[in-house]
Formats: sequence, C-alpha cells, structure tokens
Amino acid sequence: MSKKFFLGVDVGSVSTNLVVIDDEDRLVFKKYLRTNGQPIVSLCKGLDNLTGFDKELEISGVGTTGSGRRLASVIVGADIIKNEITAHAVAAQKLMPQVNTIIEIGGQDSKLIILRDGIVYDFAMNTVCAAGTGSFLDRQAERLRIPIEDFGTYALQASAPVRIAGRCAVFAESDMIHKQQTGHGMAEIIAGLCEALARNFLNNLAKGKELKAPIVFQGGVAANIGMVAAFEKALAEKITVLKYYDVMGAYGAALLAKEKVLSSNQKTKFLGLNTSRQEYKTLSIECQDCSNCCEVLKILANGQEIACWGDKCGKWSGSNKKYTQESAS
Repeated sequence: MSKKFFLGVDVGSVSTNLVVIDDEDRLVFKKYLRTNGQPIVSLCKGLDNLTGFDKELEISGVGTTGSGRRLASVIVGADIIKNEITAHAVAAQKLMPQVNTIIEIGGQDSKLIILRDGIVYDFAMNTVCAAGTGSFLDRQAERLRIPIEDFGTYALQASAPVRIAGRCAVFAESDMIHKQQTGHGMAEIIAGLCEALARNFLNNLAKGKELKAPIVFQGGVAANIGMVAAFEKALAEKITVLKYYDVMGAYGAALLAKEKVLSSNQKTKFLGLNTSRQEYKTLSIECQDCSNCCEVLKILANGQEIACWGDKCGKWSGSNKKYTQESAS
C-alpha cells in the first residue's frame, strides 16, 4: 500500500508555515516563510517550495489553522479548518502526551493553553500587547544592534539581570535606554528584557491559573534559550522545547487533517500544488443593502470568484458553496 501524506498550513500575521507528515506522523517537510502582510503570496511560495521538494508527492489530506486559516482553506482546498488553540494542543499532545501546560509565543501574539486529562481545560490569548510577543525582543535586538539569534546567549551570561518594566513595550524601551545610560552591562539588560517578557506573559495570561508541569514552550520565541531560562526561573519548573516548536500549529493542522480524512474515509478536497500558479486577487466592498453595512471580502482566482465572507446575514458568503462547506471552528 502506498504511503499517505498530509499537509498542514498555519497562516499567521508574521509567518506562514507549511508541514507535511507521513501516515506515521513523522514530519517529512517543513517551510517557514515571512507573511510580510501578503498571506496569499507567502502561501503560494510555500506550495512552490513543496513542489520543489517532491513533484510526485501525493497529498491525502489538508488542514489549515492560524489567523489566515479561512483564506488558506480556499487557496489549497482544506479538509479541515481549526483554530490555533486546538492545533497547538493536538501537536503538543502528540509529542508529549502527558503535557499539562503550553506556552506559545509568536511574533505578534502569545497563547497559554492548559490541558487536563488530555482535554483543553482553559486558555488565554494576547493579541494586543506587543510587550508580550516576539516582536518586543526583535525590536530591542534591533536597537541594541545584536542579532536576535544571539539574544539568548547574552542573557545566560548575565550575573544579575536588571529589572525592566515589561507591562508596556513603550515603557520597557524607555526603561532599557535608562539602564544603558546608567551603565548596566549588555548581558544584564538582555536578561532583564527576557525576564520582562516572561513576567508580562504570566501577569497577563496566567493570572489565577495553575500552571502544572509538564510545561512545553512553543512558537518562534522558544528558540531563545534566554526566554526558556526566564520562564524556568519565574515558574521554578523545567520547561521543555519540543522538536517541532517553530511549526507546531501547522503540525497540529496536519495531524487533524489525517484524522479527519482517515476516519471518514473521504477523498481529500486538496486542489493540488498547481493552485499556487493561479493569479489571486482580493476585493473589498461595503454592502449597502441594510444598516449593517458589512465589509465583504471577495477572493478571486484568475478573475473568478472562489470565496466570499464578512457579511452577517449570509447573503454573500452563503452563495459560495466552496467556502461555506467548511466551518472555521
């Protein structure tokens, strides 16, 4: 029997991730791309990379997640659409079945997921405070003229991290500049920044919640060993960084696609890798048919409308069967 492969797509505000797993849940392909405000372009680039990896690769199922999951589902033809909380939880449990707490920090948002007995018991998300996301560290690395890849190494060299106000990105930056001007060392300041981000995360997302071990750390920021150390210090617990930490959303989407397709014995809705060759455009209109004045987004491929959403009454989106057959849960 030929091997089956499943594609997972995670389209976020900062990055677009694609992974392919085989029928034994092993990751055989992964691609991280900057979204750069153009999710369709980055997704098509990812599909092109997948074509270059193996032109004969037969995809048996596709799952999409992330803030751009609806858009991605239309472009690729998804079998299942799931939110980031579900995708990250499924991926973490696959690699560490006993996990109780998931810390996920990306470029523009962060998440705390609490599991009990294999079920998502509670969660919290930060989508508004830059001081609790990876962009906070990126910005400070740029100011300090230090590659973000070296941030963690500097942090671990600190003898006594300075305390930096981390509740607000603007105040944190001012505080960091003040600490520089008063003569604090670079390593101490960087360690202080890592601890400020960890403190912000715990104060905003974990207040009143019990963070039980085992605890895993996911998202691009998990590559920063300084951040791992900061969380371990704050929680007095060991933090585990799983092997697919940077693409866990996409990995979870692929696992969910595999489960959906195999359990229903259905044929995949995947549109094929050549879908990246089409010319995509988006058209935004404001419907004036009622007082809601909904902002409606239309997606066109080679000039033909393939999806539409944004209306409250279903007048526009309800006319497009391709999109409405999948619910964005």
